[in-house]
Amino acid sequence: MYSREDVELALLALGEGMSKREAAELVGCGEDAVRAWAAGRLPHSCRPRERYREGARRGPRREEAAMCARGTYDPPATGPLAGLTPDQIENLLLRAVLDDLKGGGCAPASISNRSKCELGERLRRATGLPLRSVTGFLRISRSSYEYHRARLGRDRDAGLRPLVREAFEAGRGRYGYRRVHAELRRRGVVASEKRVRRVMREEGLVARRPRRKRHSSYEGEPDARPANLPRERAEARRAAGEDFRADHDFSAAAPGELLVTDVTEFAMDGYRCYLSPVVDCFDGMPLAWSLSLHPDSALCDSSLAAALDALPGGARPTVHTDGGGPYRAASWKGLCERRHVARSMSRPARSGDNAPAEGFFGTLKTEMFDGRDWAGVGLEEFRGEVDAYMAWYRDGRLKRFDEPGGGCSYETIEGRRRRLGLAV
Repeated sequence: MYSREDVELALLALGEGMSKREAAELVGCGEDAVRAWAAGRLPHSCRPRERYREGARRGPRREEAAMCARGTYDPPATGPLAGLTPDQIENLLLRAVLDDLKGGGCAPASISNRSKCELGERLRRATGLPLRSVTGFLRISRSSYEYHRARLGRDRDAGLRPLVREAFEAGRGRYGYRRVHAELRRRGVVASEKRVRRVMREEGLVARRPRRKRHSSYEGEPDARPANLPRERAEARRAAGEDFRADHDFSAAAPGELLVTDVTEFAMDGYRCYLSPVVDCFDGMPLAWSLSLHPDSALCDSSLAAALDALPGGARPTVHTDGGGPYRAASWKGLCERRHVARSMSRPARSGDNAPAEGFFGTLKTEMFDGRDWAGVGLEEFRGEVDAYMAWYRDGRLKRFDEPGGGCSYETIEGRRRRLGLAV
């Protein structure tokens, strides 16, 4: 059974230009019910009641007469509502509730007592209505209203705010609310993600945003490209009947099984430099990296050689690259052949074919490079900044890992390897 206030709120919403479906969602009822109300078929709660039944006593009790004499929506003696009729006051209250629900995007049934109290205080300040009128209309008991009103001036998150800021600063301003929440959990702080997100928004704690600028080393097609192994692996899994929907399979069962690499550019103060990292697809760890003023074969070859040296003896990894010139040069091919490395290459003009490397660059530039003043920073000083970031990325930065049995965890890369008993 819907109350009189629910019906009037739905009809008022229709009068404000909302559709029947929107009005039904607002009130929390079916669209058919709103359609019936709009057609004049109102529920019993909205029909006038017979004042007396045959055989009933003729006169109301003294208390009831007193309640009738001072109705719930009687206008106050002074203020902006003085002189209005009770129906006009009730209509005004309904419009105020409708505006509040529109702003909050919720239905009347979902309004908490605290929200009712906040709305009630706004109504009292704006209209001068007595407390009994507001509590009666909002359907909240006097005791609950007073309980929440006594706490409106308090900051429920006062104790959490400095902890959120500490966790955000521990992430060097690079953490969004999910990783801030994970950092708080590591410290034993119990708070929901929704609460952490609200505090970060109120405190203006915003993670750095990426600025995309791509470097290209494409030099045409001097020879045949190697196979695109991650793409072929995905197709093979689908052909075997597996429900694998991704275009590429960059998964790795063990460290050093599948590596990706690429080159990215940094525009510095008066010069440009280039970074070539080699990333392990097992867990996203940067195994090695090289920084140079030139995006040439020496840069790419040195980072791959250092990454291979970091792997256990006898490792035979696959390395996936784009179709840039350094990865089609004789020196690269020779290095891969000598170290028993299987080559894999993206299709032309398909950056998504090397998504792990592109994603790593996006994170690195967002967290380490963008938004900072690099004026006067030379190559060697910048190299130190890159080395420090890579060390933090490996064993200081929280990374999300999807667990095999479902769910996820936030750990550092090296910390997770230690937990799994793997070499770091």
